[in-house]
Order: sequence, then structure tokens, then C-alpha cells
Amino acid sequence: MENKITFSALGLSAKVLDAINKKGFEEPTAIQIITIPLMLRDDTNIIAQAQTGTGKTAAFGLPLIEMINASSHTVQALILAPTRELAIQVSEEINSLKGDKDIKIMPIYGGQSIDQQLRRLKKGVHIVVGTPGRIIDHLNRKTLKIEKIEHLIIDEADEMLNMGFIDDMEEIMKHTNPDKRTLLFSATIPKRIKDLAHKYMDGYELLRVKKERLTTHLTEQIYFEVKASDKFEVLCRIIDIEDNFYGLVFCRTKSDVNSLVNHLMDRGYDAEAIHGDLTQAQRERTLEKFRKQRIRILIATDVAARGIDVSNLTHVINYALPGDPDAYVHRIGRTGRAGNEGTAITFITPSEYQRLMFIQRVAKTDIKKSKVPKVEDIIKAKKKKIYDDLTSILEDEIDTEYYNWAKKLLEDNNPTEILAAILNYSFEEELNPDAYNEIKEISAEERQLDGQGKARLFVALGKKDKMDARKLVELVTSKVPIKGKDIRDVQVMDNFSFITVPFDKAEKIIMSFKGKHKKPLITHAKKKSDKKSKKQTSKNRNR
Repeated sequence: MENKITFSALGLSAKVLDAINKKGFEEPTAIQIITIPLMLRDDTNIIAQAQTGTGKTAAFGLPLIEMINASSHTVQALILAPTRELAIQVSEEINSLKGDKDIKIMPIYGGQSIDQQLRRLKKGVHIVVGTPGRIIDHLNRKTLKIEKIEHLIIDEADEMLNMGFIDDMEEIMKHTNPDKRTLLFSATIPKRIKDLAHKYMDGYELLRVKKERLTTHLTEQIYFEVKASDKFEVLCRIIDIEDNFYGLVFCRTKSDVNSLVNHLMDRGYDAEAIHGDLTQAQRERTLEKFRKQRIRILIATDVAARGIDVSNLTHVINYALPGDPDAYVHRIGRTGRAGNEGTAITFITPSEYQRLMFIQRVAKTDIKKSKVPKVEDIIKAKKKKIYDDLTSILEDEIDTEYYNWAKKLLEDNNPTEILAAILNYSFEEELNPDAYNEIKEISAEERQLDGQGKARLFVALGKKDKMDARKLVELVTSKVPIKGKDIRDVQVMDNFSFITVPFDKAEKIIMSFKGKHKKPLITHAKKKSDKKSKKQTSKNRNR
């Protein structure tokens, strides 16, 4: 039998190993195995290619914890992340791994009070995790000094490139000292990332992790197509129709997790939350209860669920559709472990169907459509469970007090009537079909309208106009009251670009950019233009 590599074999200290054990990590992932020892050597730069969800944060976070000098009050490491959500997640993850080592880790991102950030920076921070825009703000204000950092880590580098942050990354790297170690993580290594590495990294080792697929034949995969407003009702039906539901439910944000837990508790379910706002002690208590099945419903975000190793889950439920195929396979990989069968259920709205099909295609798996359990089937399943439980009780010795009570009740009552009354008294609420809300099936017309909820727009500006994804989003939001996060799938070509926006905003955007231009600056994209964009994208990839 092949010996498995343990964290203790990677060169980590006893204190860090203790923090890892408390966190619940049992074995290092492939990227951790190849990255941690090399990073601890501290004599080379690294480009690490690994997919999302493979434990990248711990791969660089654990060595950083070992190498940080806690007695110094200067910034020793800078971690760049493309979004504030990821910056917060990375900061929380490293905090949870540092154990009792007195290391100060601080996330810096737009939208947070800059005065609050200034106060914390003045007190002394060892590791800064930030988004490029806010880091540059502090560099311009001279409130963040990174010219003496020992480590620069760029997380999700290809995503930085896609979001138009490449120039910001270069600007930040110019402020760092040439003697630092640089670690660049990316799911893909496009040419622009290689150019950046050649320019700012004096040699590097390239680490690659073989892309893994975590789906298993022991995991049944189904999806329900429902309205967003019906998701909660569907979840309740799934829980109730199962004999012994024991599952992990994934939401997109911490706010969504808390909201769902509160709704479940209001309806009488024993559920708890796990997300980044919990302290390590709270997290460990919740996980211990879940492992021992004192709670059978755990609601989590993707990042908070890292390290949860439970082998006998009956269900993993994607209450919110995961962002990419890697996130999907890592979520559902938690069922079907240790030879146990499991079911993975994904909720989608009609407009999310194409995204689900993309996930299915890339994950090379089969996700079958299923029908939401009917109320009458749930009541039938509950009655069967009650019957089985009562039959089981009859096999055990019953206290004589209950026999005496039964005889007294039967003296003046019909046996069938008194048993019916007892069942009604005991299970009236549980077997009441009115406790469930109606779920309307999505009509073909509604499905078509939902599918038209997004519009693809053509923009007559491209790279030749010094346009990138971020500048394009800023241009649109400066003219039209639309949030940047609602502008998706931004593609910037040499001479033109494409964006996807909510259908109800499309006409407003087009009208706002008519101005005095002879030709409209923004119009609805045509199919033939989409084909051209695909061809050009393909050419760009092959350069």
C-alpha cells in the first residue's frame, strides 16, 4: 500500500502542525505537497499552476506563517487578490492557520473605510491581503510601504488579467524590492502572465498540479429547475422526504448562509451555519456537532467548507449554483466517500441552465433533471417512517405505566378511534399538507422570458483605444446607473469589445452612448459579430 504524505513531512513546525490539526485538515493536497517545501527553502520564485479549490491558500499561507518575524512591525508579505471577497477569504484562512503565533494579517479592499485601514496599518501589520486598486491608493498616499517586503504573492493571476488588473499589478511590483520572493498562482498561464514573470521575476520554478476530477460513480447528480423564490420550499421538501437527511448546503455569501439558517430554524429545523465570520473556536464546535450528527443540516460558503472531512453525508445541495466546474466537483466530492452513496442536488433558475450545462460538459459528468417532491409523497414518506418507528418501539420493552394508561383509555373508547386520536394529537402538525407552500411549475413562456434576462452588447472600442475590462466597466457605469458586478462576460478585442448586461438595462446603455457619434458606440451584438469574437479570441490564445 502506498504511503500517504503527511503535513509533518513537509517541514512545518510543531506549532503550525497543531493549528492544522485543529483546523481539521488531514492530508496535504497535491499543490501543498509541492509548494510548501519549496517555499520554505526561500531561495527561488515560483509560478504554481493549479485549479480553484485545491488548497492554494494554505499552500502559500502555511510557509508564510513559518517565515514571518512576529517581533517586527513592518509589512513582510503582500498578497494580491482580484476581488475583495477573495481578499477577505484569504485573510480569514491564514488567520485560522496561524495558531497562537502573534501575526497580524489585514485585508485591504475598496468599499471599506480607508480611515479604519490607516489606523490598523499604523499599529503594525505583518501580512497585507489586498485588491490592486486599494493597494495603489495606499501607495499613492504613502500609507503602505512595501519596498522592504520579503514575499509577494499574486493569487488568481489569470483572473487578474481577465479583469484588467495587469497594469495595476505591474505598478505595484515596481514599488517592491528586487530581492523579494514572488509566488504567482494561476489556473492557466497565458502569455501575458509569462511576460510579467520574465520582467519582474529573476528566474522561477514552474509547478503544475494535474487537473483532478472529484466526481464519483457513487454520487447521484440531479438538478431542479425552480424559481429563485421557491428554493427554500424545495429545500424543505428534500429534507422532509429523506429518512435520515444528513447534508451540507452551499450558499454564495455569508449573508445568504445566515438568512437560510434563520429561515430553517423558524420552520423548526435544527440547522447551523459555517462561514468566515465565525471564530476558530466557534467553527470547531459547529463542525464537531456536525460530525457527531447532533446537527444534520450545515449551511456553508465554499471557503468556509474547506477542511470539512465527513465521510457519510447523504446529500450535498447547491442552493446557489457554483461559480465554475472546479467549485462544483469539489462541492459534490464530499458525498460518495468511504464507499457510501450520496446525492448531489443543484438548484437552478431557467436563466442558469446554460451555466449548468457548461459545468456538466467541463466536469465530464452527468447531471440529470428531476422533479421536486410532491407534498403527498412527502406525507406518505413521513407516515412510513412513523410506522417503522412505532413498530421498532413495540420490539422493545415498554414501561408498565404506559400499558396501564392504554388499558384505561380503551375501557370506554373504540380502539381504532382512540389510536386515531393519539396519532392526530402527536403528528397533526408534522403530517399537515398545508404546512407546505405551493410550487408552481415554470411555464415555457416564463422560461423564455427568464432566458432573455441578459443582453449581449457590442462596443466599438478595444485595446487600440487603450481600453481594458476595468476601464470598459467604469465607462458604462459612469453613464448609466448600473452596478459594475452586473456587467458580465467582458471581452476586449483589438478593435471592439463585448459585454453582457441585464436585459432591462441594455436599451438605457445604448441610448446613453448615442451622443454625437456618426455610428452608435454601443449596440446589440449580432450573431456574426459573436462568431468573429470567438475567432479572434482563439487567435489571441494561440499567439
